[in-house]
Amino acid sequence: FVERFAAEREGARFQVVDIKATYGKSVPELARETRRGRKICALCGLIKRHEMNRIAYEGGYAAIATGHNLDDEVATLFGNVLRWQTGYLARQAPVLPSTHPRLARRVKPFCRLYERETAAYAIVRGIAYIYEECPFAEGAKTLFYKGLLNQLEARSPGAKLGFYLSFLQAKEEGLFAEVKERVELRECERCGQPTTAPGLCAFCRLWTGS
Repeated sequence: FVERFAAEREGARFQVVDIKATYGKSVPELARETRRGRKICALCGLIKRHEMNRIAYEGGYAAIATGHNLDDEVATLFGNVLRWQTGYLARQAPVLPSTHPRLARRVKPFCRLYERETAAYAIVRGIAYIYEECPFAEGAKTLFYKGLLNQLEARSPGAKLGFYLSFLQAKEEGLFAEVKERVELRECERCGQPTTAPGLCAFCRLWTGS
């Protein structure tokens, strides 16, 4: 139905990337061979981000729009705050501007909408959507965090939105600005995509075994 959805919209193009056909191994196969294997969601996310940016750059697209909703954003925010990962907190935002010629701008148009709101909109408009969780998501921390946050929301309606909006306000007032300024991007020696790591990016290290 995604292909049909794109076909019905002028200018939209449906594009599928077969990771195994393109790079020689599937995500589950890679997970079994790497130290990231215990965190298949992290591995999948790494590959997905790399490929979306590659396609955007090669296709000349101005931005990448993702379907992350408020529940997704708050779960990520909650996890990053628990571990106080300032680098990730500095980069979490509704709009991430391009900071490198080969890095596409990223936007999250649904980030202030609850998951149930986006689902309700899809139902009203007759838009088919996938409601099952990814089969590899079992045991993922984000699902656990979502469950905790749902309990909080049930006791205090609006808690999720308040948490997220307060975070965005704090960032506007300069929170994590210093951390963000310290991030230096360079081009991967293998694929040319922006990376903070010297030499090869995390994606290319997966395939070279380094």
